[in-house]
Amino acid sequence: MPALLADVNAEGHLDALLAVCRSPDWIEYWSYLQFGVERFSHLGLPANVTDDVLWRTCQQRELLLVTANRNQDGPDSLGVTIALEGTADSLPVLTLGDAGRLLTDGDYCRAAAARLIEIIEDLDIVRGSGRLWLP
Repeated sequence: MPALLADVNAEGHLDALLAVCRSPDWIEYWSYLQFGVERFSHLGLPANVTDDVLWRTCQQRELLLVTANRNQDGPDSLGVTIALEGTADSLPVLTLGDAGRLLTDGDYCRAAAARLIEIIEDLDIVRGSGRLWLP
């Protein structure tokens, strides 16, 4: 079963999104989705894992990576890895459009959570998208 994985720099951001998803107004639907959450520590991943290894791990374990700052600099960067190794079946990487705002603006966080749920609902449709943005 697919699950979410926060990048090391986005754990608090994912927690904020999950707080919205698990709030009284949304919890019934979130529970219906039955989408898990993983952490680097649970998977035995070091905090300094390279982008390419992280992306491959996410693909192998059916994890949607939530990140704020992985880049396209260098041959093992996330952007390059997605471009070279991504297929029509690859899970997208979810990138926070404005990580700081997500933690300080409740409306923005709710919009990002709604987008997250849309992506989860349409997971088979968004495979192969490479990178999707929240919100």
